[in-house]
Amino acid sequence: MRKNASKIVIDLLYFVSGAVIYSVAVNMFLSPNGISPGGFTGVATVVNYITQIPTGVMLFVFNIPVLILGYIKMGGMFILKTSFVTALVSFSLDVSSRLLPPLKTDGILASLFGGILMGLGLSLILLRGATTGGIDIIAKLINRKYRHLSVGKIILMADGFVIILTALVYKNAEIALYSVVAIYVGTRMMDILLYGADRGKIIYIVTNQPDLICREINNTIGRGVTRLSVVGGYTGESRTMLMCTVRVHEAAAVHDVIREYDERAFIVVSDAGEIIGEGFKMHNA
Repeated sequence: MRKNASKIVIDLLYFVSGAVIYSVAVNMFLSPNGISPGGFTGVATVVNYITQIPTGVMLFVFNIPVLILGYIKMGGMFILKTSFVTALVSFSLDVSSRLLPPLKTDGILASLFGGILMGLGLSLILLRGATTGGIDIIAKLINRKYRHLSVGKIILMADGFVIILTALVYKNAEIALYSVVAIYVGTRMMDILLYGADRGKIIYIVTNQPDLICREINNTIGRGVTRLSVVGGYTGESRTMLMCTVRVHEAAAVHDVIREYDERAFIVVSDAGEIIGEGFKMHNA
C-alpha cells in the first residue's frame, strides 16, 4: 500500500510539474508570438485566436472523443493516466493564461525557449507512463492497423498540417518556419531527456499470466514481447519468461501492466546501452 501511495504521489508531482511547464511554454512564448506547438494544442490555439474560446477548454473538448475511442480500443491504465493528464494540462493552460504575462519577442528566441520548455514538460509526463492525448493516441491506433506507418511519421504529418493551418489563419509564412523550429527543439529536448543515445530498458518478466501481459504490452504500449521457456533451478518447474525492450519513459507503463495482471510476477530490469531494430535506431542510422 505504501509503495502504491508513494507511486501515486510521484506520478502527481511529475504530471503537475509537466503540465505547468508545458503551459508556460505555450502561454508565455509560443502562443503570444503566433507559434504553433503542434498537435491538438496547436489547433486549440488557432481556435482561441479566432473565437477567444479558452485554449484549455478547446483542448479538452477535442480530446474527449479520442480518449473514449482509445479506452474502447486500448483500455488499461495508460488511457486513464492520459485522461487525467489531459484534464490537468487543459486546466493549467487556462489558469496560467490569466496569470502569466505574454512575452512578445523575437521569433527565434520564442521558438527556442518555448521548444525547450515544451519538451521538458512533455518529458516529465511521458516518464510516468502517460501522454497529453490527442495526436499521440490517434497515431497509436492508426499504427495498430497500418504497421507500415510508424507513430513518429503519423505525428509528423499531423504536426505539418497544424503548422500550415496556423500560418494560413495568421496569414504569416514566417510563423510556419518558427513553428518548425519550436517543434524540432521540443522533440530534441525530449530525445535527450527520454532516450539518451538510443538507450532503453530490457525487462524480463517471469509470470503466471504471460498471455494477458503480452497482449496488454502489445496493445497499449505498442512494443513487441519475446516469450522464453525457462525452468526454475530450485523447483524444477517450467515457466514462461517474457522479455521486452522499451524506451526509458515506457518502463513505468510496463510495470503498471504487470501489476495489473500478476502482482507476484518476478521482474528484472536492466539498462540497454544501445538498441538497434524496428521501433528504435535503424541499422543504417
